[in-house]
Amino acid sequence: MRLPVAFALVLASSIAAAAPRARTDTYLMLGNAAGTQTVAEQADGSVRAEYSYNDRDHGDHIVATWTLDDAGLLVAYRGKGHNYMKAPVDEQFRIAHGKASWKSLDEAGDSANTKAFFLPANAPPEVVGVLARALLKAPDRRLALLPSGEARIEAAGELVVGDGASKTTVTHYRITGLGFSPSSVWLDRNGDTWLASQWVSVVPKGREAQAAKLVAEQDAAENAWHASLAQRIARQPAGDLVIRNARVFDPRDLAVTPGTSVLVRGERIVRVAPDAQIAAPGAEVVDARGRFLMPGLWDNHQHFGGIDGLLDIACGVTSARDLANDPDTFLARVARFDAGTEIGPRVFKAGMIDGSGKYSGPTKMHVDTAEEARHAVDWFADRGYVQIKTYMSIKPELVPLIADLAHARGMRVSGHVPSLMSAEQFVEAGADELQHFNYFVLDLLWPDVKETNRQSERFGKVAEHARDFPPDHPRVRAFLAFLVKHRTVLDPTLGLFEMRFAGDPKQPIPGLETVAPRFPPEMRRALRSASYEAPKGQEAAYREALPVMLALLKAAHDAGVTIVPGTDALAGYLLHHELELYARAGIEPARVLRMATLTSAQVMGADDRLGVIAAGKLADMVLIDGDPTRDIAQVRRVDLVLKGGKVYDPAQIEAALGMAPRDRTQ
Repeated sequence: MRLPVAFALVLASSIAAAAPRARTDTYLMLGNAAGTQTVAEQADGSVRAEYSYNDRDHGDHIVATWTLDDAGLLVAYRGKGHNYMKAPVDEQFRIAHGKASWKSLDEAGDSANTKAFFLPANAPPEVVGVLARALLKAPDRRLALLPSGEARIEAAGELVVGDGASKTTVTHYRITGLGFSPSSVWLDRNGDTWLASQWVSVVPKGREAQAAKLVAEQDAAENAWHASLAQRIARQPAGDLVIRNARVFDPRDLAVTPGTSVLVRGERIVRVAPDAQIAAPGAEVVDARGRFLMPGLWDNHQHFGGIDGLLDIACGVTSARDLANDPDTFLARVARFDAGTEIGPRVFKAGMIDGSGKYSGPTKMHVDTAEEARHAVDWFADRGYVQIKTYMSIKPELVPLIADLAHARGMRVSGHVPSLMSAEQFVEAGADELQHFNYFVLDLLWPDVKETNRQSERFGKVAEHARDFPPDHPRVRAFLAFLVKHRTVLDPTLGLFEMRFAGDPKQPIPGLETVAPRFPPEMRRALRSASYEAPKGQEAAYREALPVMLALLKAAHDAGVTIVPGTDALAGYLLHHELELYARAGIEPARVLRMATLTSAQVMGADDRLGVIAAGKLADMVLIDGDPTRDIAQVRRVDLVLKGGKVYDPAQIEAALGMAPRDRTQ
């Protein structure tokens, strides 16, 4: 599972800080210890930091040393180790002979500006504290960044944590210029760095219980920022709204009807008819000028955090499914989306359940007994969740019980197929849906591959052997027939596998090539592709894995398997690319748009109000300057978005997130 963009940024553009003494920090994931960071000043005045964590066989391990000048700027830095995907990291920076220069495995450069702060691309989290302290010393509390950009810092309040002898005061700072939104960092009286988020926190050892307090304070600041954007950007028409002269796409029959008007009153569509048949005196009029009007898009695989909601709306995603989150903060965020105090789509909530053990996923709901299973399902059902998502460490014998309990509460069941269980067994036990297309391939490898909670099995074996199963293979045909018979839904997240099997770490994540140049500078670096290194002798298999998976997806579609698009990655923009992959697989673009609108609404039981532009439906629509039924890539050219009748200008959202304007020719 991916990390939310806000904290992925803090880690990926992290920077290390000199500490006056040695200390050890705990790296927490959803409140559970997952790693450590040590920071120690050396005899020569340099600082050495080492950090590592384990997230189901993924995770960084970086050892870095650095030296600072009197202004707190890096004058020398060296970091080595591996990143989250186990790819090697080797970064160097130094100032010499009046010039700053840097080099890593995938970038190099130099600058005459020796008064800028260098941001390593992969560094211990402590580096964020180094940047914060340097900014506090800098004139106007701002610094130029290397390789590019500028950072600013402002204080956001103080918090007393602990009690008795352990009581201390930490100051909250917010740094802008690193990503789409301000990044939080805390400094205590000793100058030590504390970092916190709903997913990941790095705090001094022994202070783990305080992380939740920091998150709560950060949430208040972030919520105020979101509320101000929502007030400024979301626009509710004063009366009726008419969209005229549109080419309206209907996913029911794939028709595109020109010269059409849509009358919206409040949050609902009142009428859809030829332009001449709709008269609405006094209504606000949007002249579509022949542009393409379609129902709002769906992303069926998200994990909301940070600015994901803003990215979704900017890209025309008006409905989404969250497939695992921290319920303490997630439920409040969905409530803000619904209330309009934060910009975001309609969210269909899925609660994640996993068993305990070494490979347990990032959830607070661990289940090892029947009674625990009953409690977990009831807890989610009582809070409006519509789906249960299982994970890889669930005991296979508990799956039928979980499915029965969920179905009795009117909930769907999906998930990662538990380890030691095949996809067919998972479906026969009651699952309605499979997350991630690797489980399609893993079923073809059963029973030779069983322990799928291990990265080497779950991903490595798929990359090595996908090419052994072309669409006409007997096992493929049998499995497709099985899925059709059981009406099993597939949530493929193919973009994720393109990134991991066919990505280039020197380049942006596939699908972001034309978008990433418009992102803030540090976001561009943070969103480089994360790919597995092919074992020696398996290079050709890795190259061929994605094309075969595309062919298998097309075979699944042709066989009648229901497919719903999702990303499990950067919100909004990668949903567009996911749709492009389906078209690359050979699926007709109009049918791909149906999957991302009506089919998604049908799967989630929401087609009574969503999925088509028709009278009585909710006014969730996207105006596109192009025709994605002819060229699916034109789904990116979003000009206007409506969610529940509220109007959003994507350009305005992107500007608020520090993005450069879109090239209108793209």
